[in-house]
Amino acid sequence: MIKLLRVDHRLLHGQVAFSWTRAVEADCILIANDSVIKDEIWKTTLKLAKPQGVKLVIKGIDDSIDSINSGVTDKYNLLIIVQNIEDARKLAENCPQVKSINLGGVINKGETKQLGKAVYVTDEELKIFKELVGKGIEIEIRQLPTESKIYLQDVLYRGKKI
Repeated sequence: MIKLLRVDHRLLHGQVAFSWTRAVEADCILIANDSVIKDEIWKTTLKLAKPQGVKLVIKGIDDSIDSINSGVTDKYNLLIIVQNIEDARKLAENCPQVKSINLGGVINKGETKQLGKAVYVTDEELKIFKELVGKGIEIEIRQLPTESKIYLQDVLYRGKKI
């Protein structure tokens, strides 16, 4: 069961490894990223950040989608981490089990708008969000589970300018 799909450009680090894993009671972390699977040093670093007693799986985006849809991940309380909004979109559009997306850390790439403390998006990414929201996907901005959720739907549709 997917407990959380998080966008975080740092992937697995202390905030995610301990705060989020505990908050959602995850027993498996899936890093869905096409770059990491080709980089042995990065994979080793991520494995070092994994909390004890929690399984860590690193797969490309397409393999992640296949695994989720095959049902092989159903036995886990799954925390999925992707590095960018495009990867979150691919998962959300191809895995009906994805009902919400957490934006925790989206790097400032220059021509961006700031949506949260550590969340910056381009106009193209805003379009992606609007499409996902239109499909019923909840998108929330929150770095830590102890913070109040800021729903992107509220930011986009209730008078706040971005």
